Amino acid sequence: MGFFDKLKSGLAKTKNSFFGQISEVVKSFRKVDEDLLEELEELMICADMGAETTESIIDELRDRIKEEKITESDDVLKTLKEILRGHVGEGEPLHITTTPSVILVIGVNGVGKTTSIGKIAARLKSEGKKVIVAAADTFRAAAIDQLAVWCDRAGVELIRQSEGSDPAAVVFDAAAAAKKRGADVLIVDTAGRLHNKKNLMDELAKIDRVLTRELPDTDRETLLVLDSTTGQNAVMQAKEFMNAAKITGLILTKLDGTAKGGAVFSIKTILSIPVKFIGVGEQMDDMQPFDAGMFVNALFDEGIGEG
Repeated sequence: MGFFDKLKSGLAKTKNSFFGQISEVVKSFRKVDEDLLEELEELMICADMGAETTESIIDELRDRIKEEKITESDDVLKTLKEILRGHVGEGEPLHITTTPSVILVIGVNGVGKTTSIGKIAARLKSEGKKVIVAAADTFRAAAIDQLAVWCDRAGVELIRQSEGSDPAAVVFDAAAAAKKRGADVLIVDTAGRLHNKKNLMDELAKIDRVLTRELPDTDRETLLVLDSTTGQNAVMQAKEFMNAAKITGLILTKLDGTAKGGAVFSIKTILSIPVKFIGVGEQMDDMQPFDAGMFVNALFDEGIGEG
């Protein structure tokens, strides 16, 4: 099964609950009017797109209908999909041109941070890159052990210390290993605690200082992992983390487990941070770079090139 088919399957709950209904609603209306727009607005809010994002999309659709004198349901759907693609934004590739480059991965416990690191490490290795992973989430022994399993699956080296060690010390060791072994990419796992923002900010600042000192002038990505099943709560989480770190991209996990896939649109619209990866399963290849056109087509259960 190709990734597009996995994506369609993974988004089935969102599609069946809401986006499939959008096509039916549009086609059921005999004329394109305000009643149709109100129906669409209600469906989008139910898909957890958020009131602010939904209003913006509907306003843009209303303007396009007037400007382009749209009267046919197929044209309404086509225009809506164009607007949705614009709102979700194009994904951006990882900016990792230096040797080594650093990918810092943050996110609360339980969002799929460890599995995301394993899958990205495996992907980078398959592209011919030498990858080292730093287990800097030292507050949970389970986190280190789980990361070790994923690194073993991916076939990449893990730098670890014992539970309770200083995360910055782990990063220091990993930076030294990356330089010594000529690694292309160093991926750093971080603690997933958000209940004490000051501690989190202090910890990330300390890690940042070590990386800046030990690996100066290297490309650095800071990726925030968000659990798609939490819907609008993911947006609130992201806002909190944005106060603690300069986030360069998002990883959206567990899209296969939610009917709230519409939250992806508000996450991008409100935060103005590109979605770089999406995950729709537990297998190693179930996380892929984000493609806006593929995502919207999958929501409407259409082929890759349709719409």
